[in-house]
Amino acid sequence: MAHTHPLSIHLEFTSSYDMLDMLQVLTDHVCKQVGLDEDALHWVSVAVRESVANAVKHGNQGDARKKVFVTYEGTFEGRPELAVTVRDQGEGFDPEGVADPLAPENLLKGSGRGLFLIRSFMDEMTLRRAPEGGMEMRMVKRAQSAPPSDNPA
Repeated sequence: MAHTHPLSIHLEFTSSYDMLDMLQVLTDHVCKQVGLDEDALHWVSVAVRESVANAVKHGNQGDARKKVFVTYEGTFEGRPELAVTVRDQGEGFDPEGVADPLAPENLLKGSGRGLFLIRSFMDEMTLRRAPEGGMEMRMVKRAQSAPPSDNPA
């Protein structure tokens, strides 16, 4: 089915890890709708899970009174892409202050790799303090170009 209009889904839910499984199913579905291949679908799903888990744990400090907001925006013109935005209601942080997980002193630490991995999995990733409060992460994944045909018609 060819899409002629952008895809837009907006979610708002309480700060809970219970939402991760539902988000996994939705993310997989949206990735397929946009036309991402299986590899891209996997990496987007991992990035969304990690970013929402970070929003619940680090952003909202596990406070169930606070919300997490997730937006999926798919475009189909030219090279299809999916943008996912995750926002929490926490105090925020300075992204430049996050320790480099590849630095020798951090290699054996059991945490601190989420942002590094998300940047590795996605084509774009930006962090900013949201005007509404909290931190906002925007991640973009583009569909791969169709491989050249071995058999020209």
